[in-house]
Amino acid sequence: MTAVDFERFVEHLADVSAEAILPFFRTAIAAEDKARGGAFDPVTEADRGAENAMRRLIESTFPSHGVVGEEFDDRRSDAEYVWVLDPIDGTKSFICGLPTWGTLIGLTHNGTPVYGLMNQPFTRERFSGDGRAAFWRGPARHGSALEKRRLKTRACDDLAQATLMTTSPLLINENSRENFRRVERRVRLSRYGGDCYAYCALAAGHVDLVIETNLNPYDIVALIPIVEGAGGVITTWSGEGAEKGGSIIAAGDPRAHEAAMALLAG
Repeated sequence: MTAVDFERFVEHLADVSAEAILPFFRTAIAAEDKARGGAFDPVTEADRGAENAMRRLIESTFPSHGVVGEEFDDRRSDAEYVWVLDPIDGTKSFICGLPTWGTLIGLTHNGTPVYGLMNQPFTRERFSGDGRAAFWRGPARHGSALEKRRLKTRACDDLAQATLMTTSPLLINENSRENFRRVERRVRLSRYGGDCYAYCALAAGHVDLVIETNLNPYDIVALIPIVEGAGGVITTWSGEGAEKGGSIIAAGDPRAHEAAMALLAG
C-alpha cells in the first residue's frame, strides 16, 4: 500500500466512524454504565457502532493486522501492525452535547506508535501525525471549504506563562493529586475538560501542558504521533514511553516538560 493509499484508508476509517456516531450526537441517547458501581464510565450505541464499523473495514483490508479497541476484545494484539481505536474519546462530553470528544485511530508497528488521527466530525476537524510532522484539516475561516495546515507547538520556557489542561482533577489518582496540584499552582492558567481535544490543542500551539493519569493505550496511542509530529514531548510521569498509557504528561516545549516533571516527581 502506498502512502497515498494509506492516508485514504485512514480517512475512510474516520468517515465510517463518523457515519455511525453523528446521528446520535445531541440526541436523547441512552448511556450504559460500564463501571457497574464504580466511577461513572458511560458507553453508548454510538461507541459500539463506530468501533464495529472500523473493525470490519480493517479486518477486511488487513486481515493480518491486529486491533485493540475500547469496546471489544483485542484481536491479534501481538501482530506486527496493530490498530488502536477509541471510537468516542470523551463519551461523557458526548452525552452532554459538548463537541470536545473525538474518534482516535492509531497504528503501531512492533509496539511503537507510527501514525495517529483524531477526528471530530461535528466540527469537521481532523488532526493527524506520524511523529515527524502533524497536520490539521478543517473548515476555512471564510467559507465552507476545508483547508489543511501544519501543526507546531509553541515555545514555553517558564511554567508561570504556561496553560495546563486535564480532563478533570477528580480523575487524577488520589495519591498523585498533590503532585498535579504542585504543577497547577505554578502555571498561569489551568483549564478542565477537553479529553483528546486537549492534546490536539497542544499540538496546535494553544496549550502548553496536558497532565492525566489512568489512561489506557486506546486513550493515547493515536495522540502520540500528533504531539511528537508537532514538536512536542509526551511521556509517562516517570519519563517512559506513553504508548502503554498510565500517568501521562504532554508538553509543547521540552523545557516545560522538564520543569513539570520535576514537580510531578515531588
